[in-house]
Amino acid sequence: MSGAISDASLRLAGSFAPQKQSPRFSLVSIALLTIVVCSLFLLGGCAGSDGQKDDTDIWSESKLYSEATDKLNDGDFAKCGKYFDKLEARFPFGPYSQQAQINAAYCYWKAQEQTQALVAIDRFIKLHQGSPTLDYAYYLKGLITFNDDLGWLGKFTGQDLSERDPKAAKEAFESFKTVVERFPNSKYTPDSLDRMRYIVNSLAEADVIVARFYYQRGAYLAAANRAQLVIKDYDRAPAVEEALYILTKSYEKLGLTQLSNDTLRVFKLNFPDSQMMETGQRVQKERRWWQIWNK
Repeated sequence: MSGAISDASLRLAGSFAPQKQSPRFSLVSIALLTIVVCSLFLLGGCAGSDGQKDDTDIWSESKLYSEATDKLNDGDFAKCGKYFDKLEARFPFGPYSQQAQINAAYCYWKAQEQTQALVAIDRFIKLHQGSPTLDYAYYLKGLITFNDDLGWLGKFTGQDLSERDPKAAKEAFESFKTVVERFPNSKYTPDSLDRMRYIVNSLAEADVIVARFYYQRGAYLAAANRAQLVIKDYDRAPAVEEALYILTKSYEKLGLTQLSNDTLRVFKLNFPDSQMMETGQRVQKERRWWQIWNK
């Protein structure tokens, strides 16, 4: 296309030579000129409609950081994330670069842009292993993947973390575990421990839900295997009560009387006040992580 425009331009330039031209050639020249002008006008219009001028292009590093911080303080998390991203991209070696990366991750998390938040925080962790805020970076990554906000539908139905895909919960657990093990004196360690306990209990609940599903459909061997997994991997979780109940009843259904009686004795030893063997229901379900402090 550029070659065609160039050729037309040459022909137009020739048309202005001080020599007599035929009317037919003049009409052709005028038509070509009209086409070129219109094309340039349309191209200019398209360029303007594709994107607005970015006013931040002329901002200094300090101004961009100040504006991004103002957006953060105002709760405009989507925009503050973009501003901090631009700051880090334009001034990668500036004094605000590290803080911009971690702030971008926080802003994107608060804006519920989980993918972008994870990209930002993973980049920070990879590049700044010696940072004094590394404990917070791992803690923030845990918060991003923890994602216990179920939305209005989850709250309406009473759904909790145990009823969702456990992959994210396990990833969050590893991040909080890093905080606890590498930074035992960090101010984020106590909350990380609480969230780890909640995640473990939720993972145990998830396995119990599966065991219950198998048992209710008569798949007693599968129910027993999943219940055993809960008891083995999450021996201190509240879900162990129901796991022992399902295991006892599954053995009974399978005709394994001795194993059923042995499991029943373990159940009564660990949960002497439980009424589950009579009612089939647990009295209290595990509380959410934010209720841990409520005694």
